[in-house]
Order: sequence, then structure tokens, then C-alpha cells
Amino acid sequence: MIDLLIPAIISCTIAFLVVFVMTPPLIKFLEKRNLAVKDMNKKENVMVVRPGGPSIIAGIIASEIVLYAFLQMNEILAIIITTSAAFLIGYVDDRKVMGGWFKPVALAIAAIPIIALGAYNTDLAFPLFGTVQIPVLYLALIIFMIPITGNTINSIDVLNGVASGFMVIASFSLSLCLFIVQNYEISIVSLPLGFVSLAFYKYHKIPSKIFPGDSGALTLGAMYGAIAIVGGVEIIAAVALLPAVINSFLFLSSVKQIVEHRQIKGKPVEHTNNFRLKATDDKTAPVTLVRLILAGGGPLSEKQVGFVIFKLAIFSGILAIITAFMMGVSL
Repeated sequence: MIDLLIPAIISCTIAFLVVFVMTPPLIKFLEKRNLAVKDMNKKENVMVVRPGGPSIIAGIIASEIVLYAFLQMNEILAIIITTSAAFLIGYVDDRKVMGGWFKPVALAIAAIPIIALGAYNTDLAFPLFGTVQIPVLYLALIIFMIPITGNTINSIDVLNGVASGFMVIASFSLSLCLFIVQNYEISIVSLPLGFVSLAFYKYHKIPSKIFPGDSGALTLGAMYGAIAIVGGVEIIAAVALLPAVINSFLFLSSVKQIVEHRQIKGKPVEHTNNFRLKATDDKTAPVTLVRLILAGGGPLSEKQVGFVIFKLAIFSGILAIITAFMMGVSL
């Protein structure tokens, strides 16, 4: 374990610094290119540049390459390739609006390097009940999991700072869970995701200076899913991601088809006169986590809604840690 300390410190430092240093010039570059969108939750006509994906993927690749130099693990290569593919898929969608089918199908293809490199274990671990061997079915799980985690983070990216802040909590929780189940190497490999998210949050928090875009959100979500697979902690990862998973489930169950958020006519939230958020009465609008939060306690400011989501993320992270201890008992 001690021999992992140096690569952990170096990779996490690089992950944070690359994103922290690279994002301001990226913001200026995007401003010059006029690549900005209106912040819909601000009363004033505020334009925010996007996408922040390039700085996010740069931090991930730089830190994971360092780890590969130390550890020489196929799992790291699988994470790098799948995450990079997710970035490219998101970047295509940032530049040109694609159909609702594009991201799920493309992300499923992005999962193939995990299989090709053999960076997985077909035993699916459950708390208390132990492991279940599902060799063929597990391959299908890999193909489905990357689109699910990628689009899940993308779907929760609706308010300033929420996607990056949520990933800070979820990814550090996952790293701790990997440590608890004694998968020390993958625990170290997962740490840069939390530091990349933390550095980007500095510029994404309210008031946002940059949005991650599809390229940023899909990158974060796909890497999270890849870590869960190579680390053999799929159930734990799902628990830590629960609020975002619920958000995706609510959205899909209400619209009953895979579509882009921007293609939905009905909006799940409305604004009061002082521009606080409230749940809409429009029956055609999709049901989302934000809409449920506002229906139960609105109207709220954008910052207040974000804090509620972060509290839910912390609660889910605690549940994931408890699940990890239960998993340790079953192992």
C-alpha cells in the first residue's frame, strides 16, 4: 500500500492542476469563438461559454498516463480509451445536435475497449450475499453501463455547478469504497476523477464561468462507469450515483422515449417574478429530480436546489460506504 502513495500524490496533483490551469485560457478561447449559451436560470441575459470537456479530458489523460507509467495495468488503459471515446462523442454532440439515439449507441461502442483489454471480472458482487458468476450476461452489462453512467451525469447537468459538484462527492465516495473492499490499486486509479471534478467545480459553481457541455459530462460519467467495472464495484457505484440515476429514471419514464433534453418542449421548472425556481404545472413537461425537489419545497433559488442535490449525493455516498463494508463482510 505504501508504494502506491507516491503515484497517488503525483497523479492527483496533476489531475487538479491541469484542469485548474487550463480552464481559464479555455474560457477565453471559447469567448473569442463566441461559443456560449444563455444561462436560463439567470434573470439577466447571461451568456456562459461551453464546452469545458477539453480541460476535463486533459486532466484525466495526463493523470492516468502517470499512473500507467507506475502501475502498468490494462485497467488504466481501458479507462483512458473509454473515457477519451466518451469525450469525442460528447464533443460531436456539443458542435452538432445529434438524435436521441446517438449518445447511447456511441457510448455502448466506447465500452468495447474494456472487454477487448480484459479489464473486468465476470463475478458480480452483492452485499452480504456474495458474488454471482454471469460470464455472458456481464459482457452485456459492460455495454449498457457506460451509456447509463455517461447519460446519467449528462442529465443532471441542469444547474450551475451541479454536475461537477455531484461528481466530486460521488467519485471520492467510490474511491473510499474501493479502499474499503481492499481494491487498493483501482482506488488510487479512481482518485484523479475526484480531483478533476473539484478543479472544474471552481469555474462551474454559481455563477458559472463555463459549462462542461456534453463532452465534459459524458467524460465524467463514462470514467465513473469504467472505474466501477474494472474495480468490480458496480452495485456500490450505483448506490453512490443514486440521485442522478433516479433523475434519469424519472425523465425517461415520463417522456417514454430516448430524446435530447433540448428537444423537449415542456419545461420541468418555471421562474417566479424574482427568478426563483418552482415546479411547473405543465403536464407535458418531464418529471425530473429538480422538479420533485421544487414540488416538495419550492420556490427555491438555484443555489438552494443545488445544495439539496449535494445533500442527496452525500447521503448516497454514505449508503455506498455502508454497502462497501457489507460487501467486505460477504467477501
